[in-house]
Amino acid sequence: MANPADRMADKIRCDACPVLCYIADGRSGACDRYANHGGKLVRLDPLTIIEGATESGVAAVPFLKGADWDGDIVQGGRPFITAVGAGTTYPDYKPAPFIVSQAVDGVDMVTVVTEGIFSYCGAKVKIDTDRFIGEERAVVRVDGEPIGHVMTSEYGSKMLSLGGVEHLTGGGKKEGRVTCDALLRLCNREAVEMTVDDGATVVVQAGQAPVINGVRERLMRVGCGSATIGMFATHWAGHVDEVVVVDDHITGVLSEHQSGKLLDIPPSGLRVKGRRSTPGRYFQVAEPGTGWGGTNIEDPLTILKEPDPDIAWEGLRLLMVSTTGEQHAYFELDADLRPVPAPLPADLRASVDLIAENCEPSLCSVLFMAGAGGSLRAGVTQNPVRLTCSVKDSLTHVSCGGAEAYVWPGGGITVMVDVTEMPSNSFGYVPTPALVAPIEFTLRLSDYVALGGHADRVRPIEEVLSDEVRRVGRIDRKSDPMARHNFRWPKDEQT
Repeated sequence: MANPADRMADKIRCDACPVLCYIADGRSGACDRYANHGGKLVRLDPLTIIEGATESGVAAVPFLKGADWDGDIVQGGRPFITAVGAGTTYPDYKPAPFIVSQAVDGVDMVTVVTEGIFSYCGAKVKIDTDRFIGEERAVVRVDGEPIGHVMTSEYGSKMLSLGGVEHLTGGGKKEGRVTCDALLRLCNREAVEMTVDDGATVVVQAGQAPVINGVRERLMRVGCGSATIGMFATHWAGHVDEVVVVDDHITGVLSEHQSGKLLDIPPSGLRVKGRRSTPGRYFQVAEPGTGWGGTNIEDPLTILKEPDPDIAWEGLRLLMVSTTGEQHAYFELDADLRPVPAPLPADLRASVDLIAENCEPSLCSVLFMAGAGGSLRAGVTQNPVRLTCSVKDSLTHVSCGGAEAYVWPGGGITVMVDVTEMPSNSFGYVPTPALVAPIEFTLRLSDYVALGGHADRVRPIEEVLSDEVRRVGRIDRKSDPMARHNFRWPKDEQT
């Protein structure tokens, strides 16, 4: 039997995360991001620098749009060091891998970059659809494992809260692994299929239309039923006697609505099921679903009661339409006041098309959210709370992979960033499980020294610009300009 010491002789120990892999020469660790290259621990992805807009296109990263410095501490037209490929500060006491200085219009600036190991992280997902995907608080699952839940709906969108430390570390091992994998794929803009308890199957991919129960969404609603009535009432006046805009939340009725009143549209005698809120606005006309306007109906006439015979009349023209214009039907009342389907007149066709034209494309938005804890802050300064105060005092700018990060108010440094603004493949993982994500802190050199930063580790940017650096002129969401570094091993050779 081989001596364990002999088996370990050609291996080095990676200290980039708590797993502490032993890696043989020519192989990578469990995260696929660090490897043993001739006895030296190397990062497989090169450090990424964003170089701003080029003649071929405009940078998608917000702070790369300007030409002259207007006081922003992070500004385009100059190379910006991101933390993608930088490495980590684990086990916390080490300074950040790159602390880079650069003069901007005579002001000495410092950017501190590190790849944070985030156990306290997750994703907030916005799905532009009126379709029912599940009740609020319903559990969201991937491969049968719970990874999050449905949140409060927003205007024209469903919201998910995914990940978090409770799912990453608070459940079983499989739950943690599945959650970590789903978050990694979502944040790297890959498609993830998930199911909602007692709800729908949804495929989510950042920047792409959601697929709900196998059907790809096209349009985000222009507004609720009442808002649609208000926006397009003038297009219907004189061309139709009644319009009902079917919506799961607020169904609108033109003749009762204030817009109809002001346009002198007479009462039609048509009555709508549901709970009347204010004139022309009805709640709960049907159950939520994947049909008209986010309801469970396929036949719009099912939300109508018997018309008032003292008001309704033969030949009354009725348009029923959804909040995206994708579903619509035209009827005329016969002698028994029953709606009879009829061809849609050209002027009403134009109004239906106008509703659709005013709807934005249905997309999925994925926002990475995480708390920057001890290891990140200690990598910047020996007195971590000073970094927190500097961020809150707007002396330090926080970005993630060069993308603008929103810092939540209150204690700590809790950041949220749109993953589509970041370089592709910005995220990694460690099998603890946790996500690895880039984060940068940019501030004046004088402020960095004042907060107790690792001033002896500051390097001029000229020392960082090398052939191994991956440069990005702009971020193109339609392609993947962020090809991985050539230094990779076949999967079956990795440990």
